[in-house]
Amino acid sequence: HLHRASLLLPALEAALANFSAGAAGGVVQPVRTVLPVPRHGGYLGVMPAYSAADDALTTKLVTFYEHLKDSSVPSHQATVLLFDPSNGTLKAVLDGSVITAKRTAAVSAIATKLLMPAFAEVLCILGAGVQAYSHYDIFTELFTFKEVRIWNRTKEKAVKFAGSVSGPVRVCSSAQEAVTGADVIVTVTMATTPILFGDWVKPGAHINAVGASRPDWRELDDELMKNSVLFVDSRDAALTESGDVILSGAEIFAELGEVLKGTKPALPEKTTVFKSLGMAVEDTVAAKFVYDAWSAGN
Repeated sequence: HLHRASLLLPALEAALANFSAGAAGGVVQPVRTVLPVPRHGGYLGVMPAYSAADDALTTKLVTFYEHLKDSSVPSHQATVLLFDPSNGTLKAVLDGSVITAKRTAAVSAIATKLLMPAFAEVLCILGAGVQAYSHYDIFTELFTFKEVRIWNRTKEKAVKFAGSVSGPVRVCSSAQEAVTGADVIVTVTMATTPILFGDWVKPGAHINAVGASRPDWRELDDELMKNSVLFVDSRDAALTESGDVILSGAEIFAELGEVLKGTKPALPEKTTVFKSLGMAVEDTVAAKFVYDAWSAGN
């Protein structure tokens, strides 16, 4: 029911705007609780949310492990529990990994639609994991790029990616080669130190920074963070969870929801960064979308 993530866009745009409206928007969600698993180098995240507009109540349980020796196991695994908000009954258990991949890419697409330069021709993806595939799918569906480039730390994964997607992709031998001249850049890596540097980035480019979801992890360097206009999904989350934001000291210009509501401008003529951490309410609307589609089919 989620093979076309673009179908999620209206619900996600409404949820982002409602979140940024504060109490009036009817979204209730704390910053995610993250429990370390020190013996194994992993984390368990708990992400509950309620959306009054959708009358939907969920929690997501997500594990993420930095550098697994067994690469057949995804770095992120998740389950979403959907409850009946009227009485607390558990209605459904959903595959949270698919929901996470699709809703994250859809939110990046919303940011890109608002923030990318007027004549964007080159898309660059850094990373070749699950999120690279979901971002490629929705970005090539919604936008027209003349060239798509990919770079990954292990080149074999980038080559495999290029061979398995529907359109032509240029495999680059360095991140700098992939980024140079790109109009839209997506970083979906497990990097803990910067892999994208400001002096490589074309002025006016738009960056969706999706990896580095811990306060001491980075994907972007200080120069890029400080010399671009910074948008986030949640101010509170970014100031608690994002190493790129915390360690660079970069100033947050707006939440994406504020742009969608029209209370802050988009500034597509500037170099822009959307730091995506992912919010529980995004999982809520995606899970409800899947459940409603399934229910209608049955």
